[in-house]
Amino acid sequence: MKKFFLHAILIIFALSMIIPFFMMFLISLSGNENIFTEYKNLNLSFIAYKNVFSAIPVVRYFLNSFIAAAFTTLGQVIIAALAGYGFARKNFRGNNFLFFVILLTMMIPPQVNIVPLFFIMSKLGWINTYQALIVPGIFGGFGVFMMRQYFLNFSADLEEAAMLDGCNSFQTFIKIALPYSVPAIVTLGIFTFVTTWNSFMWPLIVTNSDSMRTLAVGLTIFKSSFREITLWGELMACSCICSIPVILIFIAGKKYLINNPLEGAVKE
Repeated sequence: MKKFFLHAILIIFALSMIIPFFMMFLISLSGNENIFTEYKNLNLSFIAYKNVFSAIPVVRYFLNSFIAAAFTTLGQVIIAALAGYGFARKNFRGNNFLFFVILLTMMIPPQVNIVPLFFIMSKLGWINTYQALIVPGIFGGFGVFMMRQYFLNFSADLEEAAMLDGCNSFQTFIKIALPYSVPAIVTLGIFTFVTTWNSFMWPLIVTNSDSMRTLAVGLTIFKSSFREITLWGELMACSCICSIPVILIFIAGKKYLINNPLEGAVKE
């Protein structure tokens, strides 16, 4: 009975998360004249999606968002994994101090960095380019902190066995530590991808043409183009398009958020 009530509570919470997405999709199919009527009389169609694709370059916005999110995620995962492994497994002068400085950067609000970052991008000639969308997001204290904490719990026996087999430090990282850190890497990757995909302020500042705008910025531009009425159908259609990659990447990586390949890897 206790298990039944636990599952019932989980189902209720799951439905509370799914219903807003279902309503968003339903509204996108309803047509603006039918949105506020009874749902049993709705005439569902994909006309809102057709209108969105004809009004703004959705495919280009989508491609820009995907390129920025994918390369930012890849870069941050690589740098965070290398730095986290170094801080966790290597003792060198200034280790704790450097890590403390990285933690301090996490306490600085992102809005504080916008102006100096913009001047740097301007000096480099990267305004309205993919470099401006990708490079600043590659470096982050959260990723280094997360990977360091994971590698601190990594079994030293696996590393010692690799060293005895003739592996150097980098080979041990690539062949032993990295494969067993997949849950942490996937978790960091999902967080980074979702954050970059939903980013609005930075892409709005460093892009000034339709050829480089991201989907989050394009959605706002589409909304601001309304004059007398709000086209809820088209707005929800655009929101559904924005949600697809985030949902897919979570579904693809959810098993790694649950399973831990390090569990039982070494028998003491």
